[in-house]
Amino acid sequence: MAKKRPAAKTAKPQLNNGEIPVVGAREPCPCGSGRRYKACHGAAAAHAVTEHVQRPFEGLPGECDWVALRELVPAATIPLTLKGGLPEGVPSVTLVTVLPMAWPALRREDGSVLLGLQNDSTTGDLSRDMADTLERALVAEPGTPVPARRVPAEGPRLQDLLDTDGAFEPVVHSGFEFWIPESESAQNSSPEIAASLERANAAAIPTVKLAGVDAAYWCETPEKNHLRWVMPHAEEKLLDALARLHAAGTSSLGEGTKLVGSFRAHGLMVPVWDLPTGVTADDVEKPAAEFAERLVAALAADAPLTTEERRARGGLTNRQVTLS
Repeated sequence: MAKKRPAAKTAKPQLNNGEIPVVGAREPCPCGSGRRYKACHGAAAAHAVTEHVQRPFEGLPGECDWVALRELVPAATIPLTLKGGLPEGVPSVTLVTVLPMAWPALRREDGSVLLGLQNDSTTGDLSRDMADTLERALVAEPGTPVPARRVPAEGPRLQDLLDTDGAFEPVVHSGFEFWIPESESAQNSSPEIAASLERANAAAIPTVKLAGVDAAYWCETPEKNHLRWVMPHAEEKLLDALARLHAAGTSSLGEGTKLVGSFRAHGLMVPVWDLPTGVTADDVEKPAAEFAERLVAALAADAPLTTEERRARGGLTNRQVTLS
């Protein structure tokens, strides 16, 4: 058999700031090691893709609202504050639930940035993905969307870029007209954006954020209405508290309402109540505030669950659905 020829030695390429570009898994690693990317620096990138960050928004103001806007709310906007202030030429940065054609971000003609929240994650850390998109949006050519890409294994997270002392106050909209600058109209938009706007508005579920409690969102569906409330408490402790209230008959939000289960999303629990058709967001403001007081007391209880409370807890657990 012919002898294998030794691999040719190649000089390591000059890399800017020591960064290793992302390339195809079977291509030579850009570091110059002579190995394929997947067996060299790509190994860390692959690990980052599979390593899931359970609470990507932990440490940000309004973590519960971040989760709600990511998973539950069709149309909303929130002004964001960056550490160190806005770069020159960027008058504002706004978080939005979704953008036309599912763009990750958009740099408008006036230089302002819209950052989409309801997009796929490529690293397992949604915060890192969005930080990468935000950094690219800040330097993008005005009037252009920011495309999706595979995010490098290492990089900043939203917690590194955003002012964590800033306010986080979502504004819920009935439609997606916020896509269009105030100086323009939907008729003057491109056919693609106009069509996307029409489809999005047709599919949007009417949603209202309650004013009296944090991260609780009323929504209207053809069959019945719902209240979905993202809560910051540890899951096991919250399940115990909800079970105590359910067993005591005090877990509802008034006549005809019922605690029916919960979602699990980004490391937090989202209890869900069914509401009769015709019950509005205003109708549940007071009952929700009263429930919040009962929940505080139930969370503080440390006695073992009774048989009835354990049965109630099992029912709630069985009706739990994981969104992410």
